[in-house]
Amino acid sequence: MELKVDATAGRGGAAPAISAPMALLFAVACGLAVANVYYAQPLLDTLAATFGIRPATVGIVITITQVGYGLGLLLVVPLGDLIDRRRLIVGQSLLSAIALLCVALAPSAAVLLPAMAAVGLLAVVTQVLVAYAAIMAPPGERGRVVGIVTSGIIVGILLARAVSGTLSDLLGWRSVYLVSAAATLAVAGLLWQALPRHTQPAVRISYAQLIRSVFTLFVEEPVLRIRAVLAMLIFMAITMLLTPMVLPLTAPPFSLSHTQVGLFGLAGAAGALGAARAGRQADRGHAQRTTGIGLTVMLLSWALIAMLPWSIWAMVVGVVTIDFGLQSVHVSNQSLIYRVRPEAQSRLTAGYMIFYSIGSATGSIASTMVYVHAGWNGVCLAGAITSALALVFWAATRHLTPQDASP
Repeated sequence: MELKVDATAGRGGAAPAISAPMALLFAVACGLAVANVYYAQPLLDTLAATFGIRPATVGIVITITQVGYGLGLLLVVPLGDLIDRRRLIVGQSLLSAIALLCVALAPSAAVLLPAMAAVGLLAVVTQVLVAYAAIMAPPGERGRVVGIVTSGIIVGILLARAVSGTLSDLLGWRSVYLVSAAATLAVAGLLWQALPRHTQPAVRISYAQLIRSVFTLFVEEPVLRIRAVLAMLIFMAITMLLTPMVLPLTAPPFSLSHTQVGLFGLAGAAGALGAARAGRQADRGHAQRTTGIGLTVMLLSWALIAMLPWSIWAMVVGVVTIDFGLQSVHVSNQSLIYRVRPEAQSRLTAGYMIFYSIGSATGSIASTMVYVHAGWNGVCLAGAITSALALVFWAATRHLTPQDASP
């Protein structure tokens, strides 16, 4: 597979056009990077035993990784508008490999926790890649390209649990991070060879002004405000499903192992198809309609998910459909916000994804609390209410995003 870009397209500071193999490489790189954030989820009991962390507090491993990711969204992703993206992407990947090695070789919790924070901070290379893909794509194909790259992200998230559980069972938990570090180095080499060289920065401002402008964009761009709130709500809903899902699945009558739960999560990989389809629909001017359909599918999926105590297969179908709806809305969101300020793609991505992180963190905390007090039915009710709020919010603000009609 030869990875090429149109060299003539890069003249005058514009990014070269992205090819299909390049988009696929972006998707693989994104999936690998974002998986690093999720490897620890099925390993918490093992990490607690290895480092002497109390089971009640071992969740700090996940929390500190997510905090690192959130900081990276604000402090690192906007740099894509300021410095050479090729150097930024490859540099992040190399540093990520070092952080992964530190996790794999950590002798104590005092080393593990800062290393996990660094893993989260550097995993935001996924968002730098998404913004870069949007810049490189021709306007009429931007949604399709973003959909392909986003598909890699969701597959990476879902595969992370299965890969982590399986490698841990076979070779021990440290092998998970050693394998990821090697794969990250390999992908960094491919990106160094494939990415265009010496691309012109989009803006010439100081770093402080760059970070400040992320917040300014929310004031200036209503599309960003609306779509960021939608991102917060839909990712809050999906984490309400994914975070406590392991609890009923590992309990009787199902009593699944960690490896089986990880494989169960692969059902959602089919939802990645929603990303590619949504991208094509957005290119045709149907981002709003795709958003409405996706939100409706997410809401209806909770009826199937709530059937888990009686039918695990209904749950499987519900996971597939809710993720399909989520990806449809997510790609439509990105397609719309990337149209408004071509010179600020990385900052738009940072602002949008900060709300994604807020939603994910809130959904994770809320769902575990709800599960303790109201069980699986309570989780499903809370998820359905969140999905309904997203649908109502979209309907109420639809008229404020007229960009839907033109790419």
